[in-house]
Amino acid sequence: MLVIQEPANIKEMISHWKEDGQTVGLVPTMGFLHAGHLSLVKESIIQCDRTVVSIFVNPTQFSPNEDLASYPRDLDKDVALLDKEGVDLIFAPHEENMYAADFCTIVEVGGLSQKLAGQHRPTHFQGVTTVCAKLFNIVQPDKSFFGQKDYQQTIILQQMVKDLNIPTRIIMMPIIREPDGLAMSSRNTYLSPDQRKQSLILSQMVKLAQEIYQGGEEYSEYICQKIKQQIQQYSPLLEIKYITIVDPLTLEPVNKISKGDVLLMEVYVGRTRLYDNHIF
Repeated sequence: MLVIQEPANIKEMISHWKEDGQTVGLVPTMGFLHAGHLSLVKESIIQCDRTVVSIFVNPTQFSPNEDLASYPRDLDKDVALLDKEGVDLIFAPHEENMYAADFCTIVEVGGLSQKLAGQHRPTHFQGVTTVCAKLFNIVQPDKSFFGQKDYQQTIILQQMVKDLNIPTRIIMMPIIREPDGLAMSSRNTYLSPDQRKQSLILSQMVKLAQEIYQGGEEYSEYICQKIKQQIQQYSPLLEIKYITIVDPLTLEPVNKISKGDVLLMEVYVGRTRLYDNHIF
């Protein structure tokens, strides 16, 4: 397994794979890998002849008051984990490898990027789409693997590759959870014991929403209000940003729930941002 920093070197190696008729899977990450990331890697290895994992803490998707400087990093551990999984190549660029001093291009998906998390993080998704557009151009993957936990991000990227005719297929894989139910995230390390305990209510609310819906309730407002009440009563440390049920592609709120609609939740616990969701 190779670890490469220069985009030109990555492109040269992948061009040889493509000439041999091999398919390429890409798993974009910011590192500090956990079982959720590794589930994407495993699926890429199953579906593709070659698997590339990018590790890059992308500064353009962080706002000035966010955790760019403190975001957890452990490249040596990540490399060891990926080597054990059988990854072919790690792309671990430095910032200057991705953004030259005169870099001035932004890729933004209008509409979808301004909804939900985009309302209070107005530059976040344009940072994600810009770096992913670069990664797709560098790696030229046949398939790119993302986690359902970041549902809005994945839908935005699906729209981007469709709009720009980028020849990669976005594959969304299910949420991987900790044994206690918390959706896996590199930021979970920020949580104090008490914060973590109260954060478990998110996965409990996923189950509650599923139970209410299966019990015959199809109005989204009732389910969302029930969830908000439970969080406010039992987990006062959680600041709710949104709890909503939306159309799976437009991300517009729905009144009556149909199969495939999505419950999306974002909360803050102190300065730690947590997401969870459920596809009905």
